[in-house]
Amino acid sequence: MEDSTKLLIAYQQLWSNRSLKIEGVSETELLKEAIKVELKDELTHPRTRKQPIEKYFLAIKRITNSNLEDSDQLLLIKQFNHALDSLQAENKKRS
Repeated sequence: MEDSTKLLIAYQQLWSNRSLKIEGVSETELLKEAIKVELKDELTHPRTRKQPIEKYFLAIKRITNSNLEDSDQLLLIKQFNHALDSLQAENKKRS
């Protein structure tokens, strides 16, 4: 099984209520977008959204407390690291 498929399955195990079916998008891009949505807390009402760093902490906690293999946990954490770095870079450009 390819890493992107494995990571997408791992993500879906931890965030089972997330719909991830988009036609014409690679699994890698689908995972990146799902993580970005999670960090931006876009599925929550705007008044109750948390900051990306807080969502990052909660995601890392969820990942490390899961029953996923350690290697899968590390790969998911890396994806969250890249997504958070990307969001922070976007915010700096806007400022």
